[in-house]
Amino acid sequence: MDRTEQMAVATISSLLLKFSLPAIVGMLVHALYNVVDSIFVGRGVGEYALAGITVSFPLMIIFMAFVMLIGMGATTLISIRLGEKKPEEAEEIIGNALVMFVVIGVTITVLGLIYLEPLLRFFGASVDVIPYAVDYMRIILLGTVLMAIGVGMNNFIRAEGNPKTAMFTMLIGAVTNVVLDYIFIFIFYWGIKGAALATIISYAVTTTWVLYYFLSGKSLLKIRLKNTRLRLKVVLGIAAVGFPMFAMQITSSVQNLILNRSLVHYGGDLALAAIGIIMSIVTLLVMPVIGINQGAQPIIGFNYGAKQLGRVRTTLKLAMIAGTVIITFGFILSRLWPVQLIGLFNKNPELIELATHGMLIFFIFLPIVAVQIVGAGYFQAVGKPVQATILSLSRQILIFIPLLLLLPRVWGLDGIWWAGAFSDIGACALTALWLWYEFRQIKKMPENQKDNPEIEIA
Repeated sequence: MDRTEQMAVATISSLLLKFSLPAIVGMLVHALYNVVDSIFVGRGVGEYALAGITVSFPLMIIFMAFVMLIGMGATTLISIRLGEKKPEEAEEIIGNALVMFVVIGVTITVLGLIYLEPLLRFFGASVDVIPYAVDYMRIILLGTVLMAIGVGMNNFIRAEGNPKTAMFTMLIGAVTNVVLDYIFIFIFYWGIKGAALATIISYAVTTTWVLYYFLSGKSLLKIRLKNTRLRLKVVLGIAAVGFPMFAMQITSSVQNLILNRSLVHYGGDLALAAIGIIMSIVTLLVMPVIGINQGAQPIIGFNYGAKQLGRVRTTLKLAMIAGTVIITFGFILSRLWPVQLIGLFNKNPELIELATHGMLIFFIFLPIVAVQIVGAGYFQAVGKPVQATILSLSRQILIFIPLLLLLPRVWGLDGIWWAGAFSDIGACALTALWLWYEFRQIKKMPENQKDNPEIEIA
């Protein structure tokens, strides 16, 4: 039995475990790139350098939005084509996606280097912070092509049914990043430039491994020269399915812009450093859920393409339960040892007090976030970009930004922390409502229509 056939006949629980565990490890490893940079920079360079990384996040998020647009869009289509037993079309998607990664990477590098300093000022960098942010981002921008291919194409390895290799790919990059961060910052004393250089080198290692996997004959799907010629139909298909993740990332950048400027206004550079720590911690806590979501998507996409809606529903439910359990465990840790977690990043007592207070409010509804993440991922996996886009945007645009503009006027800096908490519960409620409607419509279908996923049900 080959890897793709297993997704049609194996038990959902075993498939979800097989795909999600490597994905969870992979996402945690991916999160370590920014978290490790923040820890080493916060401890080895200082709070202004930590604020410099924080203020650079919107630019990083914009770049990753394009990587997600191509990577997640292509991954979903690859899973569906494999479920439909059309491997040639899946390979065509891979070839087109590779070229798109290179084009986008080069474009962002050129434009980013030209407009870097004004962009960083626009995103909230103060006079004290901007030298650190510029030093960091100039080096990061030089490696955008490597980052795009390494992160984006690693999803394709998972889509063809090889999650362990996808996990190992991220692991070797993260270990490289940790080792080089320590060497460059604490031994060579290269400061924030050393952190950026360590990140780029680690992505170069990841990209080398991904390309080796697809070119060495180990992969089920191949990179073929004939498929690197861009076809408008394929490009538009990738963009359409990947748009929800792209929109979510872009709005996340807008969110970070407003958030950074609000924090500087109400709390200064220290508040900016505090949110950098809080976001690093929340990234570590949420990444396992995103890993479960990524593990579930190939299963959902394959069985949707194979017209097995019962297996699709079971996968969604198990993924939500597992995600909720895991994130609740992380939430408990953040309530028991908040000061210790914050202290990993910096020893400034004033910063620790501010960040601890903010985190306790910001995380108050964290356990329900898994429903929102997995629910939005379901609509993307089954190729329904409209629903997926709205749900993906709900937290950053529909709820968070209005609250971020309103609550600080009433509660000051505390209003910023509460805006994050209230947006979690609002987005979760909207997602749960839409999923309830989705499956209610499925139950109303005649039995012969339930096996046809092409019927519009929402």
